[in-house]
Amino acid sequence: MNVFRSGQHIYAQIIDDTTGKTLVSASTLDESLRDFKPATTEQHKQAVQTESAPAAVEEVVEEAAPAKGKKAAKGGRAAAVAEAPKKEKKSQTEKLAGILSNRKVSLAHEVGKLVAQRAQEKGVKQVVFDRGGYAYHGRVAALAEGAREAGLDF
Repeated sequence: MNVFRSGQHIYAQIIDDTTGKTLVSASTLDESLRDFKPATTEQHKQAVQTESAPAAVEEVVEEAAPAKGKKAAKGGRAAAVAEAPKKEKKSQTEKLAGILSNRKVSLAHEVGKLVAQRAQEKGVKQVVFDRGGYAYHGRVAALAEGAREAGLDF
């Protein structure tokens, strides 16, 4: 899957490397995406929360015995830092939830879904993702995540 990103649009195409022919393509210029309206940030956050509702993990914190002297103050502070809860790693979809209210990013996500649906109709299930030298964030990442959500495997 090759991606081209211009200032206003994003294009994705799946190319057969052995023959050099394009199997399927999709872009923001497709008729099906003409009247697309992005969802609000709150709608995306709610969708992500219901999609990946992590099970609540309870932590049992043992209280340390009080230490004596100057080292006690330093050790107590270090123990408090060590007991602080660690941040949970976010999935790529959760990271994108905040910027999917942006029209261009949201359209790129839809283009990813569209190209994946068309690829599956042609029998393509697995591809190699060629981001075309663009950094993997923003619209390019949204396109890739949309394709993954629609069932394309990279």
